[in-house]
Amino acid sequence: MRTLYLSQQGCYVSLKQENIVVKRADQILQQAQLPLLEQILVFGQSQITTQVIRACLWRDIPIAYLSRLGYCYGRMIAIERGYRQLVRYQQQLSGLERLGIAQAIVQAKLLNCRVILLREQRRQSDLDLKKSIQMLEHLADQVQEVTEIDRLLGVEGTGAAQYFQAFGLCLNHSDFSFVGRTRRPPGNPVNAMLSFGYQVLWNHLLSLIELQDLDPYLGCLHQSGARHASLVSDLIEEFRAPLIDLLVLRLVNHHKMEATADFEYRDGGCFLNESGRQKWLRAFVNYMEETIDTGDNVPQPRWDLLNRQVRRYKQFVYNPIEGYKPYRIR
Repeated sequence: MRTLYLSQQGCYVSLKQENIVVKRADQILQQAQLPLLEQILVFGQSQITTQVIRACLWRDIPIAYLSRLGYCYGRMIAIERGYRQLVRYQQQLSGLERLGIAQAIVQAKLLNCRVILLREQRRQSDLDLKKSIQMLEHLADQVQEVTEIDRLLGVEGTGAAQYFQAFGLCLNHSDFSFVGRTRRPPGNPVNAMLSFGYQVLWNHLLSLIELQDLDPYLGCLHQSGARHASLVSDLIEEFRAPLIDLLVLRLVNHHKMEATADFEYRDGGCFLNESGRQKWLRAFVNYMEETIDTGDNVPQPRWDLLNRQVRRYKQFVYNPIEGYKPYRIR
């Protein structure tokens, strides 16, 4: 199963038998077999015919509409889609069970960040990341002793600040300076890539969560709300470093992005422009389509990591006594 990205502006998407055809003017940009599609992400201004929309709804293929910066305005899903059966199980989770999940997610995030720094320290012998690595390990060890969600978020925030300070030292491209995380708006090209990547990943997780009939608005770590899909914000934490941060690190250190040609400064921030989005999305898709062993000794695309974790969470909802094991890298 694959995701169809419509990142170029002014595209026209039509249906030809069982194929989705993407055109710009008279040029065919790409084609995708409808039975093999998992979802369609539309960035900015593109037109989709009624025939395509009807075919996607019939096959239960969600269509997400995003801004050119990756903000999701909304999604089109089949009427049968819902999370009515599972929602009562999610609502019945006890405070202690929710706390246990929140602790596990924060601990996994901190340890995944630590592994990224350990890898970079081995690759770049001149780096001194020892303090940050030790701090992340210390915070991860303390997580199980934190019994309040607000304090747990504070631990996560402290770890993230320590990690991103060290993350900047791992970048060895003089045009991409980075001293810390800035958002809304992102302040430099590295932050622009991180923000865009997190938004793309967030949308993927939202789709997968809904595909498993879970309610994305009932989470454990982040505060739930009518406009905040907190379960998505929970599950993305274990994937930020190994999927998005690592990809950004590779793009910068391998000189795949250009600080002047692929970004634009406006509205008080820095954002990927059209060429930058295309480069980033191409690299992201290639990265996620790489086959790896996701746990069953059967090679699967990296996408399967997300599917497996959402299914694990679903199993936890049905049977909380089994607990939930977040994704960890070694």
